[in-house]
Amino acid sequence: MTAIQDARELTVTEATKRGVAGLVADAENGDPVVVTRHSHPVAALVSVSYLAEIDEAAADLRDLALVLARSAADTGKRTSFDDVLAAFGHTRESLAAVEDDDSLDG
Repeated sequence: MTAIQDARELTVTEATKRGVAGLVADAENGDPVVVTRHSHPVAALVSVSYLAEIDEAAADLRDLALVLARSAADTGKRTSFDDVLAAFGHTRESLAAVEDDDSLDG
């Protein structure tokens, strides 16, 4: 994975002179470009494969954060399915007796 911190920086004016085709070619070749305005980064041009890597890494980090949060909050107490049904006033038998509503299928 290419570090965006290592990307070539261009001002908006320089990027305009380089042209869209040139900027896209750079990104396709794995050379990300960061466009700056008044010395502040405002946009980045990266390849689609790099963007996919970023999306995958973000999804992995969300999953990891969820696992960590759940493990930190886990008291070890488990609730049985029958207890959940009872909390809603049902049993396995009463749930099985409920007829399917075919009108929900379409």
